Amino acid sequence: MIANQWKEAFLQTVQRYENADLLRGAALDERLADWTAYLTEIVVQTCESLGWMSAARGNKLHILPVPHSEYLTLDVMAFAPTSTGGWSFPVAVVELENSPDEERIAYSLWKVLCVRSDLRIVFCYRRSFADAPALVSYLGREVVKALPVADRMNLKGETYVVVGSRNDSATFPYGFFKWWQLDNNTGNFNVM
Repeated sequence: MIANQWKEAFLQTVQRYENADLLRGAALDERLADWTAYLTEIVVQTCESLGWMSAARGNKLHILPVPHSEYLTLDVMAFAPTSTGGWSFPVAVVELENSPDEERIAYSLWKVLCVRSDLRIVFCYRRSFADAPALVSYLGREVVKALPVADRMNLKGETYVVVGSRNDSATFPYGFFKWWQLDNNTGNFNVM
């Protein structure tokens, strides 16, 4: 599964001292704009470690006919190395939502679901992990189950919601990030 490879690469990247210290500090201090900026760089580094090329704020991509830092207002869009010249579908799309507003997070999930990609990830933040299951349940109910069943069943690729929370920072990054995978059949997110 592509998500397992990505998750393993992400955990290796986020554990590097220069990445871990900045991201953990931003989360603990609730500097969420910084959290997003650091996490964006970590996501780009993760994609690069897999041989993918990424477009993101501060990381302009030159393999598509129109060079950009962001495409379709998605925070990170990654392409396989075989995507040279011409327009191609991304291998991964990632949204990094630092707003506590459930509707903003739902919008981020809806955005990634609208893109044809092998891997779709939404990162979001909650002060306490105890708030994460209710958020993920809300996203499943309000976004995923709002889609026609036939459309949901035809989604290709894997979709994940990843919630970062400051109360598990002692076990950073393992206890800090909780991963939920979308089950296209049921429309529910299952904890990984």
